[in-house]
Amino acid sequence: MCTGSDQAHVSAPGTVAEALRMARAGLDYINSPAADELATAAIGDVLISLGQLQAKLAVAHAGLLARFDAADAHDLDGYGTSASWLAARTQMTRKAAKAAVRQMRQLREHRDVAGAMGAGLISQSCGMEITELTKKLPEELRGTTDKILLDAAADGVSAEELKIIAAAAYEQWRAQHPDPDGDDGFDDRYVQVGTTFEGAGCVRGNLTPECTAAVQAVLEAYGKKHGPEDTRTEGQRFHDALQLGCELLIRARMVPDRAGADTQVVAHIPLSQLRQMPGASGLEQAWLNACAGEPGYLVGKDAETAACDAMIVPVVTGHADMTIVDKIIELALAAAGHQPTSKPLSPDARDALRYAIARLAIDFVSGPNGLAGLLRTSLLPRPYSTPSLPLDIGYSDSIPGHIRRAVALRDKRCAWPRCGRPAAWCDVHHLQHKKNGGKTSVSDCVLVCQFHHDVCIHRWGWQLVLHPDGTTSAYGPSGQVLHSHPPPALRAG
Repeated sequence: MCTGSDQAHVSAPGTVAEALRMARAGLDYINSPAADELATAAIGDVLISLGQLQAKLAVAHAGLLARFDAADAHDLDGYGTSASWLAARTQMTRKAAKAAVRQMRQLREHRDVAGAMGAGLISQSCGMEITELTKKLPEELRGTTDKILLDAAADGVSAEELKIIAAAAYEQWRAQHPDPDGDDGFDDRYVQVGTTFEGAGCVRGNLTPECTAAVQAVLEAYGKKHGPEDTRTEGQRFHDALQLGCELLIRARMVPDRAGADTQVVAHIPLSQLRQMPGASGLEQAWLNACAGEPGYLVGKDAETAACDAMIVPVVTGHADMTIVDKIIELALAAAGHQPTSKPLSPDARDALRYAIARLAIDFVSGPNGLAGLLRTSLLPRPYSTPSLPLDIGYSDSIPGHIRRAVALRDKRCAWPRCGRPAAWCDVHHLQHKKNGGKTSVSDCVLVCQFHHDVCIHRWGWQLVLHPDGTTSAYGPSGQVLHSHPPPALRAG
């Protein structure tokens, strides 16, 4: 197979038609099984040569398209623009056709860049990057800067360094040519969002440096990989990062600093603190008397208001002290005449008894008429004293605010294994999809961030499982398994 070193033996074509025939023949050979004979060590040189050919082809296409456009040749076929002609006659998409016209005009204005690409000295992408860097420079500065950047690119300078060189040249020119009107291009800023097929969109714009820095910061902050299950490209991650940033603004009512919006306060009140408040002991005694069938009355001192003009979510928590259950067992055994010298309960029997009593104790103090509810509704002012709301409403088209807040209070962050992104980034996800009969309840819902919810679960088919101990596991469509917890330790013996 011939490579670039054999070009001297190839005779030049006599016509454009012959040149096209030779080009097709060469590419047909490279695309044929015969090219499989190429040694692996030589593939790199061929790729370099193909890159040079791509640059030459881009210049040839732009040059002919410029002549075609200047002569309005598209009118002969009934098309109003060269872009529409390209889309109709060359099987280009409209987006690619418009890009080809734009590239043609850029190369027409940057002839030194076109010459370097046509000679195979720089790649197509490098040449077009240079035209982007210098297209806004004044005409008297553009040609000189193009040559400087072309020389730097030929020496192997990176794209980032080319940007620095272009910026330095522009700043030096600005220092020598101050603008009396102070025009910094701010009036040229714009962003357009166009809707395409089935609601998909296309974003175009010209951003100021400040806006560019802000957008880049958002994309880089929210567009990082989320874990081993994240197989998105950088462009896909940045797309999802833009969506997440917008959704966070929407959730904040488009006012990130919450100016003018009500503050939400989640009041987390331990049961032990309620029992220590003035009047609690009297209420406990009255409640016990009432439960025992004796008459009683409720008294107590209201607590001072914890917050005003706020959305309040009262949550009463307690601590399971199993030593109290042990004392109950001892009292029950003593009442039954069980002596210390008698045969003790077996460990399994005692554990079963502890569990049964603990369940009864929970039922005894919880619920609307339980001790916790009594202390909360009697000792605290509104809205802490308002009735409790159901945490399981069965099937529902939407998730009520009180269930959403309870799930957020429990999970605090994304429940996906080893994710941990904050609750503000998260949606409330039904572990069993609603279309499959999933219930809207605290136990059947979890917080999941946008990527793991929208992409992993609903797009890629992952399944998230919440275990009774609060840990989670995620199962992928190809057999992947992720756990939020290490494997259980083996018991000795």
